[in-house]
Amino acid sequence: MKVERRQIWRTAKDYFFITLGVAIYAFGFASFILPHDVVIGGAAGISTILYFTTGLPVAVANYALNLFLLAVAYKVVGKQFVVATMFGATMISVMMGIAIPLCGDIFHLDPFLSCVIGGILSGKGLGMAFVHGGSTGGTDIVAAMVAKHTNVTIGRTMIYVDMCIISSSYLLFHKIDNVVYGFIVLFMCSYMADLMINTNRQAVQFTIFSRRWQEIATAINNEAKRGCTILTGMGWYSKEEVKILLVMARKIESVHIFRIVKSIDPEAFISQANVNGVYGKGFDQMKVRMKLDDSSAKAKVEERARINDEVKTPGTGHGMI
Repeated sequence: MKVERRQIWRTAKDYFFITLGVAIYAFGFASFILPHDVVIGGAAGISTILYFTTGLPVAVANYALNLFLLAVAYKVVGKQFVVATMFGATMISVMMGIAIPLCGDIFHLDPFLSCVIGGILSGKGLGMAFVHGGSTGGTDIVAAMVAKHTNVTIGRTMIYVDMCIISSSYLLFHKIDNVVYGFIVLFMCSYMADLMINTNRQAVQFTIFSRRWQEIATAINNEAKRGCTILTGMGWYSKEEVKILLVMARKIESVHIFRIVKSIDPEAFISQANVNGVYGKGFDQMKVRMKLDDSSAKAKVEERARINDEVKTPGTGHGMI
């Protein structure tokens, strides 16, 4: 029962932040970007072009395009992402339908300043939705499919795809200013989205020296649910053997680990370092493609796999424990 309640609470919280994220995105788009005839990337950009050429409402075109992309991406990103994205795509169309007629150019700012503010708000909304398992659709869906199989960031994929959409706006308005403003929005939006997402995934490495290393390692395993690797070293001043704990954790977990260590040994020596990425169980999945250009490379991989199978014995583990 407790597990079910916790799951319901987590799901409700995710959908709340997805809704909040798309609301911020729609507000930034309707109040700061669309009033200046700026075409941005993604489904919103294509919908804007359709709006100026055919008069089709942005919200309607955006929703129809998202439904098409989700149908294509269903087998790649999985049912859970599609369901969350369906919710986000529906909400963004609803929010746009509300925000565009209500907001408009209510702030009357300089086009450059409006694009900067709009890009920041849109990127923050996208990042918030992605962190909680959803998106506003459009090129976010394409980015999610690419990120599923590669290490290319979501923001970078959005840049590659959206550059073509923004550049095409020149054919519509024949104004280079609008294209430049579109690129400003694109880079601000992508930067903010990456900032929101990567901040949640940042990892740190702890190196802990303590005479009570066994208690600390056990507490970190049980309370922080993180693994510890025990290294043996020697203090050159004391000429005594010391045990060193090596711990990998999310950045948001660092305060919890500090509290665990200090509650057991206030005199422990601790160093903390930021790491660019941690891949493996409990962290991110490594996504790389092996290039096998010839038969010799394939033979090496097969031989390596055969050797690994031979040396493995029951009860033998590897990696950080």
